[in-house]
Amino acid sequence: MARQPDDKTAAKSASNDSALIRELALLLDETNLSEIEIERAGLRVRVARNIQIAAAVPPSYQPPAAVSAGAAVTPADVADMAKHPGVVPSPMVGTAYWASEPGAKPFIEIGAKVSIGQTLLIIEAMKTMNQIPSPRAGTVTQILVEDGQPVEFGEPLVIIE
Repeated sequence: MARQPDDKTAAKSASNDSALIRELALLLDETNLSEIEIERAGLRVRVARNIQIAAAVPPSYQPPAAVSAGAAVTPADVADMAKHPGVVPSPMVGTAYWASEPGAKPFIEIGAKVSIGQTLLIIEAMKTMNQIPSPRAGTVTQILVEDGQPVEFGEPLVIIE
């Protein structure tokens, strides 16, 4: 017959578990880790922080929009641009840059002629600079992102007609 733990044993075990969790939580703070998981004597403990990836954005925030022919592009216009036949969407999440380095000449400008495979922008993702090639030849009619702007997957970047 199995022996039932008495109240003192259960209280000591709960106290040890609490101490372990506190110790792991302190370790998270000290090391800036987002989570820790350990398994010891059949007990598995996972401690994680609730981290917000996106920066806090004020409720009145409007994302920056590129200017084309003197007219500002509104968020509704950007949504419409996603349906444009000449749109070049972002293939990844990251930060868009117009040039290879700060102060360098931009890869493209409005009105520039581009060929298939020509670099339009660079998107930095996970410390890697990814060149975004032109999928078609044509003329750049709009640049829909600002230099240094965060972009989402599928977000319209450029219009080539």
